[in-house]
Amino acid sequence: MILCSNPRAQYLSNKEEIDSSIQQVLSKGEFVLGENVHFFEEEFCEYIGTKHTVSVGSGTEALCLALRALELGPGDEVIAPSHTATATIAAIAAVGATPVLVDSEPSYYTIDPLSVSQAISSKTKAVIVGHIYGQPVDMDGITSVVRQNNLKLIEDCAQAIGSIYHNRRVGSIGDLGCFSFYPTKNLGALGDGGSIVTSSSSLAGQLRKLRQYGWDKNRVSQITGYNSRLDEIQAAVLRVKLKYLDRDNAKRATLAKTYERELNHLPLETVTTRQKCSHVYHLYVLGVERRNDLVAHLKSNDIVAGIHYPVPTHLMPAYVQRTRPSLCLPNAERIAKKVISLPIYPELTESDQDRVINSLKNFF
Repeated sequence: MILCSNPRAQYLSNKEEIDSSIQQVLSKGEFVLGENVHFFEEEFCEYIGTKHTVSVGSGTEALCLALRALELGPGDEVIAPSHTATATIAAIAAVGATPVLVDSEPSYYTIDPLSVSQAISSKTKAVIVGHIYGQPVDMDGITSVVRQNNLKLIEDCAQAIGSIYHNRRVGSIGDLGCFSFYPTKNLGALGDGGSIVTSSSSLAGQLRKLRQYGWDKNRVSQITGYNSRLDEIQAAVLRVKLKYLDRDNAKRATLAKTYERELNHLPLETVTTRQKCSHVYHLYVLGVERRNDLVAHLKSNDIVAGIHYPVPTHLMPAYVQRTRPSLCLPNAERIAKKVISLPIYPELTESDQDRVINSLKNFF
């Protein structure tokens, strides 16, 4: 079976180092907010290019804490793309703010700056952009809108760790950058994990309080907080895997080029790659008219294709009543009907990729 993503294969490729790092944590007996978390936070902010990293329990919690650190809540509106992982919108709802969902750019599938500008109201306080599939958003367009309207900007980098926009890593451009270390991510832990990066010392201090009950140094809660901490074992694993992230992202890009070359004559819609940016191909997505038939065909050939994502968030029952009605979102709805994700991960072999390609050719 060829999986769409394969965290087990990633573990096995670094098994000796990962097992050793875990054993060291177990032997030392320090399991929460220990030296591995400290060193990982230092190494991660050096990699991203920010002054601070605050590690937390998951990518969703990273978004929640980022919103809380900006003091956003009931009565505030936060603009975000409808075509995204649900976690982005769930975080806005979790802090009591109102999600305002906007459309995507038709060729890039990322949030549309024009749609953002049209959705701003007197209650708008922030924008969350998602670097979906591994490709950066049009950050020049977004930052222009944000600055003109005095809004805060959060980057959801869950799918784009390592991606570069005009010589800057994603996550280092907005006020806050949020990352997920879910096992299938380009930098994946062996369980849940996340982090928030910023160059604001005041925001970083607030985030460190929020992740642990709102405590100050004397363990006195100065604000209401959470229990959202990256544990030592996950931090140790991430320190190992961070060393190989750029190498693994390069392998993903090579696999993507092979797909592009071999499939360009088929009736498939490809996602345009943004200029002066690096795409890290967390997912390799295409648009296809007969999607369900193609997914079934691939499955019959022991190939798992994903759908990211089948329903735009503004049409999900949980959020229809919780979002401020916005403009019609035709691009998000069109993308959701057609999008399919092909297998891509650094350990995908040439022979397995050939099987995927040949299966697609046979379908058409």
